[in-house]
Amino acid sequence: MRAVTQCQLIGPQGTEITTVAEPSVSSGEILVEVHAGSLNFPDVLLSHGKYQFKPEPPFILGGELAGLVKAVGAGVKNFVVGDRVAGTMVHGAFAERVAANEATFVKLPDAVPFETAAAALLTYATTMHALVDRAELRAGETLLVLGAAGGVGSAAIELGKLLGARVIAAASSEEKLAHCRALGADETILYSSEDLKERVRTLTGGNGADVIYDAVGGKYAEPALRSIAWKGRYLVVGFASGEIPKIPLNLTLLKGCQVVGVFWGSFAVREPERNRAHAERIFAEIAAGNLKPSIDRVLPMTEARAALELMEGRAVKGKLVLRW
Repeated sequence: MRAVTQCQLIGPQGTEITTVAEPSVSSGEILVEVHAGSLNFPDVLLSHGKYQFKPEPPFILGGELAGLVKAVGAGVKNFVVGDRVAGTMVHGAFAERVAANEATFVKLPDAVPFETAAAALLTYATTMHALVDRAELRAGETLLVLGAAGGVGSAAIELGKLLGARVIAAASSEEKLAHCRALGADETILYSSEDLKERVRTLTGGNGADVIYDAVGGKYAEPALRSIAWKGRYLVVGFASGEIPKIPLNLTLLKGCQVVGVFWGSFAVREPERNRAHAERIFAEIAAGNLKPSIDRVLPMTEARAALELMEGRAVKGKLVLRW
C-alpha cells in the first residue's frame, strides 16, 4: 500500500510517497481504510526531527485521519466493520490503511463528511480540553487567541464563541484577520502594526483578557501575559513560532494569574472516557452546524510534500486536508 513517509529529517524535502507493508490487526485494534487525513504543525516539526517525540526515519507521517473500519481484532468492543470513524495519533495516519488501538478512534455521525472529520478532531479536542478542562472558561469572559488563523486558533475562536466568551483574535496579516472575523471573532489584533499588550488593554477597558490561548510562543508570549486580567489563565498550547519563551515569573504574582499547560495527547491517554465525551460532543456540534471546521483546501495525499511546505511557510488559514 502507499504511505506518506518521512525518509530523512530535513523537512518537507525528506517526505516521499512510498510502498509499505499492509498492516495486520492485533488484539484490541481496528483496521481503518483511510479516506482523508489532515496536516497539523507537529507534522512539520516531525519532518525536521524537532517535535518532542522523535521517531527514527523512515516513518509514516500524519496525526489525524477519517475513514471506514475494514476489520476488527479480538476483544474490540466499540466498533464493527463498516463504522465511519476518525482518529488521532502522533504519526502514522497518512497511509492507505491504518491499524491502531480502538481507543484511538471515535465514531462519526453520518452527517459529517470524511474531509470535515479529518480536519476536526485534533484541533477541536485540544481546544475543548484547553478551554473547558484547563481554563474553565465561563460565558461573558474575554478570550485572547494568539495565532488565531491557524488550525487550533480557528477552533479556539469557534469554541470560545460557542462557550459564550468574547473573543479577541491576533494574527499576522489582514487576510488572516478577515478569516478570524468570518469565524466569529469579536475583535482582532494585527501583530505587525499593533502593540499586543496595549491593544488588549484598550479592547478590554484596561481589565485584560481572562483567558489567553497561546499555540505560538516566541516573542508574543510575554506581552500577552502582561495583558492578562487579574486571576486570568494563560494556556500554553504549543510553540508554532519554533521558540519556547522564557517568562518572568513575577508577572504571575503581580497578576494573580495561572500559567496552565495543555498537553492534550497525554490527557487523551490518561482520561480516555472524558476525551471520548469531548470528541462526541464536537462531532455532534459539527453535525448540527454549530461548529464548521475551517478547511483551507483539499489536496491529493500524493501532494503531501507541497502541503507541508505550505504549512511551514505559514500560508494556511485553518486546516489542510489530504485525500487518497
